Amino acid sequence: MPPVNLLAVSVGNTRTRVGAFVDGQLAETGTFENAKDVKIAVAIDEAFKPLRDRDDAVVLLSSVNPVVAGPIEEALVAHLKRDVQRVERDIPIPVGRQLDREAMVGEDRLLNAAAAFDVLKQACVVVDAGTAITVDFVDGAGTFHGGAIAPGAQLMLDALNQRTAQLPDVDFERPGEVIGHNTTDAMRSGVFFALRGLVQQLTEQIAEKNGQYPMVVATGGDGNLIFRDFELVDRVVPDLTLRGIAVTLRRAMEDAEA
Repeated sequence: MPPVNLLAVSVGNTRTRVGAFVDGQLAETGTFENAKDVKIAVAIDEAFKPLRDRDDAVVLLSSVNPVVAGPIEEALVAHLKRDVQRVERDIPIPVGRQLDREAMVGEDRLLNAAAAFDVLKQACVVVDAGTAITVDFVDGAGTFHGGAIAPGAQLMLDALNQRTAQLPDVDFERPGEVIGHNTTDAMRSGVFFALRGLVQQLTEQIAEKNGQYPMVVATGGDGNLIFRDFELVDRVVPDLTLRGIAVTLRRAMEDAEA
């Protein structure tokens, strides 16, 4: 089967990421903030450049933000003159699921699991640090079991500002040291090490329950900021969700040829 030619679009709670896969290789990526007044058409056209001459190029969109996804899908159709397929609606994510019957899981979590297992082929913990932070377990057969959800770094800082009388409005940055010598640095340090501690504690509990220590993969807008040089994390893959979209399309093509 020939490698996929794909424009992958991942609509998140805060940001939308686009990636062009040419002959199966990620050639171009871009990110824009959902809340800002950006020219979506310009971002789409720029991302699609490497695929413009590929007649077999597929546009596949995933979303955890339906309000934002609708207009983006319309913009994709209007500016690319191509049909847009949706993850799960049109093409299922190729990952097993061991969940409660009524469970609703964000597509990004399932895509991350599919992408991680496609490469690792072993049990793993997938950490996605964005608006929220998720810590999910995928077993050795590639089955997604769910995990834990907590507020992300900026959400924690925003809550401290909004729910206290004197704590300031602070943007998240990696702290320079453990001890914050002013209020802003103390807030950043608290959030940074709280999230690292959260991931370490959850991973250790998952390892105990699973009977072996899984590999840990981190992604998300804050993944590199928080988890680079953290000995617990084996890999930081910022574009993991986009790669999950590519895995989803490749598996669907393989099934169609079988």
